[in-house]
Amino acid sequence: MDGKRALTSVDLAALVTELNRYEGAKVDKAYLYDDDLVRLKMRDFDRGRVELLLEVRDPKRVNVSDPERVPDAPGRPPNFAMMLRNRLSGADFDGVEQFEFDRILTFRFEREDANTLIVVELFGDGNVAVLNEDWEVISSLDTVRLKSRTVAPGSQYGYPDSRFDPLVADYEAFAAAMDDSDTDLVRTLATQLNFGGLWGEEICTRAGVEKTKAISDAGEDEYRALFRVVEELRRRLKEGDLDPRIYRDEEGGVVDVSPVPIEERGALDAEAFETFNAALDTYFNELEADEPGGGGGGRDRPDFQAEIEKKERIIAQQEGAIEDFEEQARAERERAELLYANYDLVDEVLTTVREAREADVAWDDIAAKFEEGAERGIDAAEAVVDVDGREGTVTLDLDDTRVTVDPRDGVEKNADRLYQEAKRVNEKREGALAAIGDTREELAEVKERRDAWEAEDASEADDETDDEEFREVDWLSRSSIPVRRDEQWYERFRWFHTSDGFLVVGGRNADQNEELVKKYTERGDLFFHAQAHGAPVTILKATGPSEAARDVDIPESSHEEAAQFAVSYSSVWKAGQFAGDVYMVTPDQVSKTPESGEYIQKGSFVVRGDRTYYDDTPVGVAVGIQVEPQTRVVGGPPSAIEDRVATSVRLEPGQYAQNDIAKMIYREFRNRFADQSFVRRVASADRIQEFCPNGGSRMVEE
Repeated sequence: MDGKRALTSVDLAALVTELNRYEGAKVDKAYLYDDDLVRLKMRDFDRGRVELLLEVRDPKRVNVSDPERVPDAPGRPPNFAMMLRNRLSGADFDGVEQFEFDRILTFRFEREDANTLIVVELFGDGNVAVLNEDWEVISSLDTVRLKSRTVAPGSQYGYPDSRFDPLVADYEAFAAAMDDSDTDLVRTLATQLNFGGLWGEEICTRAGVEKTKAISDAGEDEYRALFRVVEELRRRLKEGDLDPRIYRDEEGGVVDVSPVPIEERGALDAEAFETFNAALDTYFNELEADEPGGGGGGRDRPDFQAEIEKKERIIAQQEGAIEDFEEQARAERERAELLYANYDLVDEVLTTVREAREADVAWDDIAAKFEEGAERGIDAAEAVVDVDGREGTVTLDLDDTRVTVDPRDGVEKNADRLYQEAKRVNEKREGALAAIGDTREELAEVKERRDAWEAEDASEADDETDDEEFREVDWLSRSSIPVRRDEQWYERFRWFHTSDGFLVVGGRNADQNEELVKKYTERGDLFFHAQAHGAPVTILKATGPSEAARDVDIPESSHEEAAQFAVSYSSVWKAGQFAGDVYMVTPDQVSKTPESGEYIQKGSFVVRGDRTYYDDTPVGVAVGIQVEPQTRVVGGPPSAIEDRVATSVRLEPGQYAQNDIAKMIYREFRNRFADQSFVRRVASADRIQEFCPNGGSRMVEE
């Protein structure tokens, strides 16, 4: 079965909801690959680096990609990419909209000097058009000249003719659109209501109506049933109530990706994802890899040395620009100080010009008067070296430095204007410093990729390398450590892997407690909870979310570690206590149904039946940096963490607030690693804080 190669209107409606969560992200750079793939590299305050891919030929897709999956930067950027960089560099992402129910997305970017729109057309041959805030086309990948519309530089952009939008229509409009058809129900949904074939069938299946029933034979009962399904789909897409899936055939090849489960794909293997973007990223990555000559084959080694030399040249240029800005800011401040140092002289010139202009004296006559005064040896006149009537300014020579002033203002305002200019130039210097920091990080990333290639080559040459040998590597003393990252669904919760390899996840708040129990708890899992108010739900997973639920023999050591995890991240720690009681039950004992007359708060549950208790379970958390098989911060019970990381620290209840202890741990890790840039990228204080218990903590002296 061939895989889907283009996003549907339903996909785009779901995608818009997720993409708008990145509002406020700042654009760093734009790239163009093979005239059909635009990549926007952005920075988000909460999420860090964001890679937005817009591909409009084959396949047709839009999604945020894992930075590890984006293609390496191409060579010399074409004019289209340079234009995008000029308009978008430093701009803020201001949201995205779907045009009606069409396969068109419009991205908005705001910048102080100019706003920009990017229209991505995912139908027909596909196109990307860049517009100014007046909707005038600046450039586009393809020029389109049709009777109905034109997309070309200088033209006014117009969307294609409107189509029926089922996601905003009320029942009367829905029924009228159905009545306009002369075919059957499923074809009407697919064509007249623009759902397409698969979703036309899916809506009929969910509504329980006969797909092939002719419109002429259908009545209000069928229409109402279909409209209820459309309304529910509309609600889920608008609210972001998604449950994304990738569907695979018997050989494991990807067939489809959807923001919500599709009953019509029930015969296929399904894999759940936390976000639709993550599902799209995996789907299209595997779709490309499955193609002949795709990503699964041997890769040509990139020219790392050329990339490194290019980055080093850019850094040298940026360093030169910083020096220029420093000199320019110094010169502006010096001019402002000269105005004050020669206050009386400057004030005399300004007053003379201002009074002359108020008397309607021409600028040329004013210049002639100053020349006459200079010949007579008047100091103020001798200082005037230029009178510019067109600009309305006068240029003075003060201590061999030329200073241009505006006679309409006094000495103070002219000096303040120069100070403000010095401040503006200094801000440009700060921006250049940030840019050089980014370039140095990019240089480090290139070196990391080079090291990763070399490490991969070494791994392929010696397939006998095992985990024990990895542990023998002295990661702390290595000057460069490659970053290997594959973010998992559970990482937005509290989590760790037990020493036996079982995943444990815990809620950070009431919403996550609800979600864990409703969405991620299966038969065979175990439910842990500390005997304390406000304790998190803790689930010891027997299987992964994409695996069939089954009973698994989980060792007692994993039970004990899950119990320690549950008590450590509860209010027991916050209260400064060093032990607490924890109970364990099976999922079928946990319910949201209270006894008659009782009320259950959000994030709370009723537990019925016998419980297994772990009395006086000691609190204890270790936070460390894992290098193999992935580079990331991990945290949890010391027995589960310390043997899996390059280095770690133990915590116990103490006097330092959560954010303070995280900063202390970060500084400690930086002191331990020779490659401090690796610690900055992988183990920021914010990431470390995610594994620190609520309340006060201190590091345990070893």
